[in-house]
Formats: sequence, structure tokens, C-alpha cells
Amino acid sequence: MKHPVPLTRRTLGGLAAGVGIALALSACGGSPLSSPSTNAPSGSGGSLVVGSADFPESQIIAEIYAGALNAAGVTATTKPNIGSREIYFKAVQDGSIDLAPDYSGNLLSYLDANATQVSADDVYKALPGKLPQGLGVLDPAKAEDKDAMVVTKATAEKYNLKSITDLAKVCDQFTMAAPATFETRAYGFPGLKTNYNCVLKGLKPFSDGGGNLTLQALLTNDVQVADIFTTTPSIQDNALVVLDDPKNNFKAQQVLPLYNTAKMTDKAKDALNAVSKVLTTDDLVNLNRAVSGNQKENPKDAAIAWLKDKGIVK
Repeated sequence: MKHPVPLTRRTLGGLAAGVGIALALSACGGSPLSSPSTNAPSGSGGSLVVGSADFPESQIIAEIYAGALNAAGVTATTKPNIGSREIYFKAVQDGSIDLAPDYSGNLLSYLDANATQVSADDVYKALPGKLPQGLGVLDPAKAEDKDAMVVTKATAEKYNLKSITDLAKVCDQFTMAAPATFETRAYGFPGLKTNYNCVLKGLKPFSDGGGNLTLQALLTNDVQVADIFTTTPSIQDNALVVLDDPKNNFKAQQVLPLYNTAKMTDKAKDALNAVSKVLTTDDLVNLNRAVSGNQKENPKDAAIAWLKDKGIVK
């Protein structure tokens, strides 16, 4: 893979330690955050600080949020690259930042490690009841960055594969590329067996989070299926096929703003919801490619270009 999103995203997804960790961190003293990095014009609606996690995709989305807020007349600055969910969640909670982009399924798992909701609607509906007082989430985007079972176009055509249901018929012939933890994670081998009666031939573990080593193993048929995140550019770049997951083995991971209610206004909410209304998974793929591919575009520049393309920024 051409960008580091999957490995870091997977780390964030695995850190489902709950709000208790965030509260414990609060007792450790002041915020580790640096000064806002984005200059913003003055405007009505209050000043908001948008933070991000420590991977490019989150930084891009944070810049999109800030750009949309400023365009709506709400002064916004950014504090990128804060760290893992434990750190940026605490920062939103203690007011060091006012909001940050998050992913619905991983956020729910962080708040409640035993949460059973998996579909997009169920996950989103469960979040408000799990969030501590003073925090909220806004509308989710169609955009998702989630685990996916991916095969080559040749393999899909050979076995007539469109979904994991189809894959189940030939699972015993397929070796999979995924992190070693996939063998025991609920959504890994156990989930595939429970939900689809899919028992794979074996696992070839890779620690690159669906990156280049995983990709090359798939392209050379060393493995026949791989766990790759849906916003990874290599899926489109190599005409790979993402198998549908009709039984929601993989928890929904819609992009949405996590915010502190203290300073959030209706004008700011409207601006952020307008972003979620048009942000798609394909958009994230192209933005990741622009920032982490050969172009090496600055996240803010990529965000502004996207905002202009969608007519949010003139």
C-alpha cells in the first residue's frame, strides 16, 4: 500500500479500552497538544479547534472540517497529528480541541468493548448513549475506512465472486493475507466461520496493515484473498475486487465528527453535516492518493481542492 493509513487505523481500532482510559489520562496533567497550525479568518459562530489522529487520512479530514467551518463563517484552526484515539478523545473531552474526525465502529468499540452493533445504522444509533456527558457526534458520512476481503479481478472472475457469501463456497481453497491477529479477532476467522461458514485454508500473516507486502502476495497469487482497508488507493490502482459483506462481519466505520458540546453552534453543525453529506469512500481514496502517493500533496491543500470541487469553498 502506498500510504500508512491501514496500519495506524488498525492500531486505533484495536485500542478499544473504553472511556476509563481517557479519564485516567486526564489525570496525568496538561494537554500535550501544540498550538493550532492553521491560520483562519475571523468570523461569527465562535472559534473552534479541529484536531486529528496521527495518520494522513485523519489529517486530511480535519483540514476539510476546518475549511468548511471557515467557509461558513465559523473561525476554525487545526491541531494535526495528535496521536491515537486515547489521546485525541481525551483532548476533545478536556476542551484542548473542540472536535476531531472519527470512525463510527471503532469509536463505539472504544466506548464499549462489548458492543454488538455492526451495521451502519445500529452503530450510529448506539453512539450517543455511550458517549460521556459533554461529547457528541454529528451526521455520519457515506465514506468508510473499514476492513474488507479483497481479491484480484482474475480470481473474482474465475470463481464468480461478488460477496463473502460467494467466497464461502471456495474458502477451503484460499489462503489469506492479513495481520496475525486476524486468526483470533472476532471479525477474523471466528466471524467468517460464524457469519458465512467460511473456513479458509490458512493465513499468511503480514504486519503492514494491507500495505505493499500484502498487495504483492495477492497479485502474485501467493495468497488468494487479503484484508485491505477500503480507502487504500492500491485497490483501485490494481483493479482489485472488494467482496460485499451482506452479513456485516466487519463493523461499519463511517467517518463522522466527534465534538465537545461546549462551543458547538448550530452554524458549525450545519457546516460539518454538509461535509458528511457529500464525502464518499472514493473521495478518501483519491485524497489519500494525493497526499501519500507520488504527488505528496499537503493535507490542507488537498482538503481545499476537495472543498472547492464540492462547491463548499468558493
